[in-house]
Amino acid sequence: MPTEHPAHSPNHPQVAGAPAISTTPTAPDRPGWPEVVLGLLAAAISVFALVFLGPIGPLELGPVTLGLVVAAWSGIGGLVGFGVAYAVRIRSLAAFSVRRTSWRWMLAGAAWGVAALLLKGALILAITTLTGFDENPQGAYYDAAGGGALALVLTFLFLAVLTPVGEEFLFRGVIANALLRYGPVIGTLGSSAVFALFHGVNIVLPAAFVVGVVAAEVMRRSGSIWPAVAVHSVNNLALPLLVLLTGATAPV
Repeated sequence: MPTEHPAHSPNHPQVAGAPAISTTPTAPDRPGWPEVVLGLLAAAISVFALVFLGPIGPLELGPVTLGLVVAAWSGIGGLVGFGVAYAVRIRSLAAFSVRRTSWRWMLAGAAWGVAALLLKGALILAITTLTGFDENPQGAYYDAAGGGALALVLTFLFLAVLTPVGEEFLFRGVIANALLRYGPVIGTLGSSAVFALFHGVNIVLPAAFVVGVVAAEVMRRSGSIWPAVAVHSVNNLALPLLVLLTGATAPV
């Protein structure tokens, strides 16, 4: 069987008018394991930095300030992880599903976000009823949202804008897209499991899994990350809205 030689081999000069044969490796059309591993590692390291800001850290931030930092840090950590994954091999945002979409898909994402919100609420209610386990690790968010008008506005922005963008770019843009090469079931459920575990082994884990499944499937079907961001935003709006409407200052 004949073998191909580089276009500029001295023994095989390029034929005039023939297209050049590139010997430079091309980047993959979707993220893979290098992007997944390095992206998650970068996100984990950035989130670990919160240890230095909490009660056992040297800065000893007040509860409202700490709550705002925690609310913002999920999005920051996600964007850090995404930035590292993007820098590994691929220089195309479209490979991570960061591409334009239609308003119809954005509305569909918001509607599926409401469905995910109701489903995860029913799931958490069932778990707490059956097990009595109701410890909520998101108390810092309530501290932030209950810290006055400015703190409430910042909590809205951090939870409903920054965090959905950062986390969706990492967990759906990088991880779901990487795992979708193994099929929609593995891509959707696998990325959602990783997303849930990043929220810790607590009552939030099953809720995060539900949101992850809905967001991953919306992204897969729409081909864009932005409807998944809409799913996430609707769900994250629930907490500051609860504080705004009821005055709740602690997990309920």
